[in-house]
Amino acid sequence: MSDAEQGAPLRTLIVDDEPLAIERMQVICAELDDITVIGTASDGAACLRLAEKLEPDLILLDMTMPEMDGLSVARELAGRARKPAIIFVTAHEDFAVDAFDLEAVDYVLKPVARDRLTRAIGRAFARLSGSDGHAPASDWTTEFWVPHRSELLRLDADQIDRIDAERDYVRLHVGEESYLLLQTIAGLEKGLDPAQFIRIHRSTILRRDRIRGLKHEGLGVWCVELDSGENLRIGRTYLRKVKAMAGR
Repeated sequence: MSDAEQGAPLRTLIVDDEPLAIERMQVICAELDDITVIGTASDGAACLRLAEKLEPDLILLDMTMPEMDGLSVARELAGRARKPAIIFVTAHEDFAVDAFDLEAVDYVLKPVARDRLTRAIGRAFARLSGSDGHAPASDWTTEFWVPHRSELLRLDADQIDRIDAERDYVRLHVGEESYLLLQTIAGLEKGLDPAQFIRIHRSTILRRDRIRGLKHEGLGVWCVELDSGENLRIGRTYLRKVKAMAGR
């Protein structure tokens, strides 16, 4: 049984190539009841050695380190029998897509705020205790990490209503809110479950259960009618696939 399942503080390893960053993180962690720091490492190789010997529950892992970066460390740990939860701690938001591909618990931006780290550790507890409803590994993308104010926000794929292309970005629509993510719509589409999402235009992907019907506007033009009442034009390239969804 894990420490999280027993309710004990998470045995935590701090990894960063900057001594001052480690010191700052130790100060914050000393104020938190839910974790116990059992060691620190200043590079990826040292992290792997300590992880094997100390078997931490949680690793607070810097993303950009020389020789072996945080992503490489996380990939190595993912192949081990005992996998610690990982919270990436970084000054760069550009690696968020890679981080959620590795099923990181959270992605915290520097400078680290105490309340932000507390929320991340709460997610680690939920993940390790199995109370977060985290599903087994899927062939499809199940979550997104998006920049939001001074942090990165995790969105479940089933929260997404619509995805619009905006040059090298995509805009994820969740209810009345929307979030920009640095990724092309073609690249994102490859990871989406086709049973849940369908592309209707070169610039638009929809969640299938948001579609109420199809409308023929004449002259070969078709539109999708959403449950909100909005109509979106179907691109000619995608019309056959959209009609097939409707059994036409």
